[in-house]
Amino acid sequence: MIANKTKITLSAKELELVCNIDWILTKHTIINKVVQQFSEVLVIMQEITEQHKPYLPKEIFTKDAKISKGENYKGLPYIILDYPRYFEKEETLAIRTLFWWGNFFSTSLQLAGNAKEAAVPNLLTNFLQLQQQEYWLCVSDNPWQHHFEEDNFVPIHSLTHTGFRAFITKKPFIKIGKKIDLQQWDATALFVVQSFIEMINLLKTSCPGDEKGL
Repeated sequence: MIANKTKITLSAKELELVCNIDWILTKHTIINKVVQQFSEVLVIMQEITEQHKPYLPKEIFTKDAKISKGENYKGLPYIILDYPRYFEKEETLAIRTLFWWGNFFSTSLQLAGNAKEAAVPNLLTNFLQLQQQEYWLCVSDNPWQHHFEEDNFVPIHSLTHTGFRAFITKKPFIKIGKKIDLQQWDATALFVVQSFIEMINLLKTSCPGDEKGL
Protein backbone atom coordinates (compact mmCIF):
# COMPACT_ATOMS: atom_id res chain seq x y z
CA MET A 1 0.00 0.00 0.00
CA ILE A 2 2.76 2.48 0.97
CA ALA A 3 4.79 1.56 -2.12
CA ASN A 4 1.82 2.35 -4.36
CA LYS A 5 1.30 5.77 -2.73
CA THR A 6 4.92 6.80 -3.17
CA LYS A 7 5.41 5.47 -6.68
CA ILE A 8 6.88 8.12 -8.99
CA THR A 9 6.24 7.52 -12.66
CA LEU A 10 7.84 9.06 -15.76
CA SER A 11 6.06 10.26 -18.85
CA ALA A 12 7.02 8.68 -22.17
CA LYS A 13 9.14 11.71 -23.01
CA GLU A 14 10.87 11.68 -19.61
CA LEU A 15 11.59 7.97 -19.91
CA GLU A 16 13.07 8.50 -23.36
CA LEU A 17 15.37 11.25 -22.07
CA VAL A 18 16.50 9.41 -18.94
CA CYS A 19 17.58 6.49 -21.11
CA ASN A 20 19.40 8.69 -23.63
CA ILE A 21 22.91 9.84 -22.70
CA ASP A 22 23.53 11.74 -25.95
CA TRP A 23 21.51 14.84 -25.04
CA ILE A 24 23.22 15.37 -21.67
CA LEU A 25 26.67 14.85 -23.20
CA THR A 26 25.75 17.35 -25.92
CA LYS A 27 24.68 19.80 -23.23
CA HIS A 28 28.09 19.49 -21.54
CA THR A 29 29.78 20.12 -24.89
CA ILE A 30 27.72 23.27 -25.48
CA ILE A 31 28.43 24.59 -21.98
CA ASN A 32 32.15 24.04 -22.48
CA LYS A 33 32.04 25.88 -25.81
CA VAL A 34 30.33 28.86 -24.19
CA VAL A 35 32.98 28.96 -21.45
CA GLN A 36 35.69 28.81 -24.12
CA GLN A 37 34.05 31.64 -26.07
CA PHE A 38 33.76 33.77 -22.92
CA SER A 39 37.43 33.14 -22.19
CA GLU A 40 38.39 34.29 -25.67
CA VAL A 41 36.28 37.47 -25.64
CA LEU A 42 37.62 38.25 -22.17
CA VAL A 43 41.11 38.63 -23.64
CA ILE A 44 39.73 41.20 -26.08
CA MET A 45 37.86 42.99 -23.29
CA GLN A 46 41.02 43.27 -21.23
CA GLU A 47 42.92 44.69 -24.20
CA ILE A 48 40.18 47.29 -24.70
CA THR A 49 40.26 48.41 -21.08
CA GLU A 50 44.04 48.71 -21.14
CA GLN A 51 43.83 50.91 -24.24
CA HIS A 52 41.42 53.26 -22.46
CA LYS A 53 42.87 52.95 -18.96
CA PRO A 54 43.71 56.66 -18.45
CA TYR A 55 40.04 57.57 -18.95
CA LEU A 56 38.38 54.81 -16.92
CA PRO A 57 37.49 54.47 -13.22
CA LYS A 58 40.22 52.75 -11.23
CA GLU A 59 37.68 50.23 -9.85
CA ILE A 60 37.65 48.49 -13.22
CA PHE A 61 41.20 47.29 -12.62
CA THR A 62 40.97 46.23 -8.97
CA LYS A 63 39.51 42.73 -9.34
CA ASP A 64 40.07 39.87 -11.75
CA ALA A 65 37.39 38.72 -14.16
CA LYS A 66 35.24 35.76 -13.21
CA ILE A 67 33.40 33.13 -15.24
CA SER A 68 30.77 31.23 -13.29
CA LYS A 69 28.06 28.78 -14.19
CA GLY A 70 24.94 27.34 -12.66
CA GLU A 71 21.99 25.10 -13.39
CA ASN A 72 18.98 26.99 -12.12
CA TYR A 73 18.23 30.51 -13.23
CA LYS A 74 14.48 30.16 -13.56
CA GLY A 75 15.06 26.43 -13.94
CA LEU A 76 17.65 26.63 -16.73
CA PRO A 77 21.46 26.46 -16.97
CA TYR A 78 23.45 29.67 -17.33
CA ILE A 79 27.00 30.98 -17.62
CA ILE A 80 28.14 34.44 -16.49
CA LEU A 81 31.25 36.44 -17.34
CA ASP A 82 31.78 39.38 -14.99
CA TYR A 83 34.35 41.90 -16.20
CA PRO A 84 34.81 44.38 -14.72
CA ARG A 85 33.32 43.16 -11.46
CA TYR A 86 33.50 45.65 -8.65
CA PHE A 87 30.79 44.75 -6.14
CA GLU A 88 30.93 46.44 -2.75
CA LYS A 89 28.24 47.27 -0.18
CA GLU A 90 27.56 50.76 -1.49
CA GLU A 91 29.38 50.62 -4.82
CA THR A 92 28.87 48.60 -7.99
CA LEU A 93 30.67 48.83 -11.32
CA ALA A 94 30.17 45.73 -13.43
CA ILE A 95 29.65 44.53 -16.95
CA ARG A 96 27.98 41.14 -17.00
CA THR A 97 27.78 38.85 -20.02
CA LEU A 98 25.21 36.08 -19.68
CA PHE A 99 24.41 32.91 -21.58
CA TRP A 100 20.98 31.62 -20.60
CA TRP A 101 20.05 28.22 -21.96
CA GLY A 102 17.05 28.29 -24.27
CA ASN A 103 16.85 32.09 -24.23
CA PHE A 104 19.69 34.42 -25.22
CA PHE A 105 23.09 35.92 -24.71
CA SER A 106 22.94 39.28 -22.97
CA THR A 107 25.32 41.92 -21.74
CA SER A 108 24.53 44.50 -19.08
CA LEU A 109 26.14 47.47 -17.37
CA GLN A 110 25.32 47.76 -13.66
CA LEU A 111 26.25 50.80 -11.58
CA ALA A 112 25.65 52.03 -8.04
CA GLY A 113 27.18 54.62 -5.75
CA ASN A 114 29.85 56.93 -7.11
CA ALA A 115 30.13 54.92 -10.33
CA LYS A 116 26.46 55.53 -11.01
CA GLU A 117 26.68 59.26 -10.35
CA ALA A 118 29.74 59.60 -12.57
CA ALA A 119 28.07 57.80 -15.48
CA VAL A 120 24.72 59.66 -15.45
CA PRO A 121 25.92 62.57 -17.65
CA ASN A 122 27.27 60.17 -20.30
CA LEU A 123 24.07 58.13 -20.24
CA LEU A 124 21.94 61.22 -20.75
CA THR A 125 24.22 62.53 -23.50
CA ASN A 126 24.01 59.18 -25.30
CA PHE A 127 20.25 58.69 -24.86
CA LEU A 128 19.52 58.62 -28.60
CA GLN A 129 22.38 56.21 -29.29
CA LEU A 130 21.12 53.89 -26.54
CA GLN A 131 17.71 53.90 -28.19
CA GLN A 132 19.14 53.21 -31.64
CA GLN A 133 21.39 50.43 -30.38
CA GLU A 134 18.45 48.61 -28.77
CA TYR A 135 19.40 48.97 -25.13
CA TRP A 136 16.96 48.18 -22.36
CA LEU A 137 16.67 49.78 -18.92
CA CYS A 138 16.07 47.83 -15.73
CA VAL A 139 12.93 49.14 -13.99
CA SER A 140 12.85 46.50 -11.25
CA ASP A 141 14.02 47.13 -7.69
CA ASN A 142 16.13 43.97 -7.93
CA PRO A 143 19.37 44.39 -9.91
CA TRP A 144 20.08 40.65 -9.83
CA GLN A 145 17.34 39.57 -12.23
CA HIS A 146 18.44 39.11 -15.84
CA HIS A 147 15.32 38.24 -17.82
CA PHE A 148 13.85 40.78 -20.25
CA GLU A 149 10.21 40.57 -19.20
CA GLU A 150 8.37 43.88 -18.81
CA ASP A 151 8.56 43.83 -15.01
CA ASN A 152 12.37 43.81 -15.21
CA PHE A 153 13.52 45.56 -18.40
CA VAL A 154 11.86 48.02 -20.75
CA PRO A 155 13.33 49.08 -24.13
CA ILE A 156 14.89 52.52 -23.91
CA HIS A 157 13.27 53.42 -27.24
CA SER A 158 9.93 53.33 -25.39
CA LEU A 159 11.07 56.09 -23.01
CA THR A 160 11.30 59.84 -23.38
CA HIS A 161 14.51 61.60 -22.41
CA THR A 162 12.68 63.00 -19.37
CA GLY A 163 11.45 59.56 -18.34
CA PHE A 164 14.90 58.06 -18.80
CA ARG A 165 16.44 60.82 -16.68
CA ALA A 166 13.91 60.23 -13.92
CA PHE A 167 14.68 56.50 -13.78
CA ILE A 168 18.45 56.77 -13.70
CA THR A 169 18.62 59.66 -11.27
CA LYS A 170 16.06 58.45 -8.70
CA LYS A 171 16.90 54.75 -8.47
CA PRO A 172 19.83 53.67 -6.27
CA PHE A 173 21.30 51.70 -9.17
CA ILE A 174 21.42 51.82 -12.96
CA LYS A 175 21.31 48.72 -15.10
CA ILE A 176 21.12 48.80 -18.88
CA GLY A 177 21.44 45.79 -21.14
CA LYS A 178 20.87 44.27 -24.54
CA LYS A 179 20.45 40.74 -25.84
CA ILE A 180 20.88 38.55 -28.88
CA ASP A 181 18.93 35.38 -29.69
CA LEU A 182 20.69 32.04 -29.52
CA GLN A 183 19.80 31.47 -33.18
CA GLN A 184 22.39 34.16 -33.95
CA TRP A 185 25.13 32.10 -32.33
CA ASP A 186 27.79 32.94 -34.94
CA ALA A 187 27.32 36.67 -34.28
CA THR A 188 27.60 36.36 -30.51
CA ALA A 189 31.29 37.18 -30.09
CA LEU A 190 30.98 40.35 -32.18
CA PHE A 191 27.84 41.32 -30.27
CA VAL A 192 29.56 40.90 -26.91
CA VAL A 193 32.70 42.81 -27.88
CA GLN A 194 30.79 45.67 -29.54
CA SER A 195 28.48 45.98 -26.54
CA PHE A 196 31.49 46.00 -24.22
CA ILE A 197 33.08 48.86 -26.20
CA GLU A 198 29.84 50.84 -25.99
CA MET A 199 29.62 50.34 -22.24
CA ILE A 200 33.27 51.18 -21.66
CA ASN A 201 32.73 54.44 -23.52
CA LEU A 202 29.88 55.25 -21.15
CA LEU A 203 32.27 54.87 -18.23
CA LYS A 204 34.92 57.23 -19.53
CA THR A 205 35.54 60.31 -17.43
CA SER A 206 37.07 62.06 -20.42
CA CYS A 207 37.89 61.31 -24.04
CA PRO A 208 40.89 62.16 -26.22
CA GLY A 209 40.18 65.26 -28.27
CA ASP A 210 36.93 65.77 -26.32
CA GLU A 211 35.23 63.03 -28.35
CA LYS A 212 31.67 62.32 -27.26
CA GLY A 213 29.16 59.59 -27.88
CA LEU A 214 29.42 55.85 -28.29
